[in-house]
Amino acid sequence: MATIPKKVVERYMKTVSKFQRVLKSARDRDINEADTVVIIQDILVEVFGFKKYLEITREFAIPGGYCDLAIKVDEKIQYLIEVKAIGHNLKDHDLRQVVNYGANKGVHWVVLTNGIKWELYKIQVEERITHELVSPFDFLELNPRKKEDQEKLFLLSKKGLLSAREDYYERVQSVNRFVIGAIVLSKPIMSAIKKDIRKLSTGLKVEITEIEKILQNEVLKRDVIEGDEASGAISRVHRFSRKATKRPRMLRRKEAAASEDSKTSLSESNQLPKEEEEHT
Repeated sequence: MATIPKKVVERYMKTVSKFQRVLKSARDRDINEADTVVIIQDILVEVFGFKKYLEITREFAIPGGYCDLAIKVDEKIQYLIEVKAIGHNLKDHDLRQVVNYGANKGVHWVVLTNGIKWELYKIQVEERITHELVSPFDFLELNPRKKEDQEKLFLLSKKGLLSAREDYYERVQSVNRFVIGAIVLSKPIMSAIKKDIRKLSTGLKVEITEIEKILQNEVLKRDVIEGDEASGAISRVHRFSRKATKRPRMLRRKEAAASEDSKTSLSESNQLPKEEEEHT
């Protein structure tokens, strides 16, 4: 992840504890959604570093309604924020609402929050609309001195918009239990397991199908190898494997072509021009 500027970290140190007190008081008073939006707006300014009147829009127009807040930097909507009352438990219905907002406006990043619970999602619009939870956190549990909590805040900060979000998302996509499960079940890894098992007992016959069955039924958890996220991870690993096998072939072709060019060049250099032959 991108290095967090020292000034940004110092700002977290000064402001996070302040808003933790504000949010605790607001929760005790069970404030409504409109008042929660006001607190979120102040957090966006003081913690995340946005300009209140230039980069934060309230009641952002969406086909069929309005999104509570929109962050706009350099003439581009960076993310939409749907805010619920501080005492409201975030639900699937709320998530569908903000995902639809983002999809309708072509915005790929959205936030769902009640002030205390924050959820950052990445939206993909291809054959169908999909979303992925990139970073959830509880604002009251943040410790601005801890690097991992600083990173969570940086994902939503103005300074982190250009690189931090995408870098972190790429990491989330690549380093998770679904991808690791798919890698374990890939043919190269199961082949390596087969070789090691045969080393343990000379002459022992074991098939990859048997290894795969044990991994699926006894080693890996069911939710790691089943469902949409598991299927997506398997597809990702397969795509990478295909690219990895194509790359050496392409290199061999380039090397062969370069070698042929080198031979041709050498042959030509050994032949004297006709004029020089006559002169000699």
